[in-house]
Amino acid sequence: MLQFASATGFIRTILIILVIYYVLKVLSRLFAPLLIKFVAKKAEERFGGPSQKQNEPPRKEGEVTIDKVPNTKSSNKNVGDYIDYEEID
Repeated sequence: MLQFASATGFIRTILIILVIYYVLKVLSRLFAPLLIKFVAKKAEERFGGPSQKQNEPPRKEGEVTIDKVPNTKSSNKNVGDYIDYEEID
């Protein structure tokens, strides 16, 4: 035998889907800021954000420190003679 869904069962299913959709929408608005804060905190810990600077001792006002070592480029001035080439026809 062939059975068809009743109209009330179909409407009930649609209403259940809509209620679930709106409940998830409201819950995501409530918990999204907490989730974003948690992810940002973990990313900061992972990539070494300001939390590393908190471990350093406090400095006096006006004290200058250089944390980066400057790059010294040494070029070899004795690279050879310059030869000027001419085009031959």
